[in-house]
Amino acid sequence: MKYKILVSILLATTVSAVAQVASHVPTAVAAAPASAVSPVPVSDKPVVRVNGAVLTDRDLLREMFTIFPYAKQHNGFPKAQEPAIREGALEMIIFEELAYQEAEQRKLAISADRLNQAEADFRKQFHSPDEYEQYLQAEMRGSRRVLRQQIQRSLLIEEILKTEVEDKSTVSLAEVRAYYEKNPARFQQPESFNFQSISILPPRKITPEVLTANKKRGEEALRQAQATKTAEEFGLLAEKISEDDFRVNMGDHKAVNRDKLPPQILAAAHAMQPGQVSGLIQIENAFTIFRLNAHNPARKQSFTEVQADLRTELQKIKYERLRSSLGKSLRAKAKIEIV
Repeated sequence: MKYKILVSILLATTVSAVAQVASHVPTAVAAAPASAVSPVPVSDKPVVRVNGAVLTDRDLLREMFTIFPYAKQHNGFPKAQEPAIREGALEMIIFEELAYQEAEQRKLAISADRLNQAEADFRKQFHSPDEYEQYLQAEMRGSRRVLRQQIQRSLLIEEILKTEVEDKSTVSLAEVRAYYEKNPARFQQPESFNFQSISILPPRKITPEVLTANKKRGEEALRQAQATKTAEEFGLLAEKISEDDFRVNMGDHKAVNRDKLPPQILAAAHAMQPGQVSGLIQIENAFTIFRLNAHNPARKQSFTEVQADLRTELQKIKYERLRSSLGKSLRAKAKIEIV
């Protein structure tokens, strides 16, 4: 769900707090004191009016820190990204306000029990009572009543999103299967090979003497590689003597599509059985040895294999489409004034 009031957040003191938000939360409650983290003083200056409701630079800054929570560590927002972050934050606070106003127009209500639970859960995010009191003073004018109003606002936004977006974004198994059957090419997996490598790489300056020396090193590496009996033994040897980047992962390349392999490797792999070690292969000025772990023929993934991830993907797409549509419909009947 897009909005969750009770996510794990970190709220430090009002001197150095930065919100660490696991997913987007209506910013009126989730963020740390904007004035504490901003490289520019916060003045509560209006930045936008939404049907007469005023949103300030404090609201905007909270959302900017939600989008880019590492601003304090970076001493502010990256200059190249700041305009896009600001624009995205402005769009979000406008959307939140429109959703809240829609909830008010529909006369949606939050039960006292749900509000009390949300407030209790929110307080648990603080490390101490003093930290909580500092937050109240900095962000809620020292008022628990104001905090409860903001929590209620967030829960009302959540209700609108649940009703108009989340509940409607469910994708049935039949819809998933229909997509699978209409897009067969997407689930066609090409031929691939799983293998580990040991490589002797050339220096920048190549001479015949250097090439000869490297070949001898490759031949010695081949002798050791052919003495290995398992993928683990080959991998330990790769970690020890290989010079390619895969040595840090025991030389393992995982599954590589055939069209990404050099012709020399592909030809050798087709002639091998899993578990076999190749000969010494020269590719330009490098020497390589590989252990074939699996040859995976081209095939189509079954529906059973892909249905869970595909369903999640289609639901996310549907969710974003519905959310965008909701935003457009709310804007169509709203008066929005950028200050």
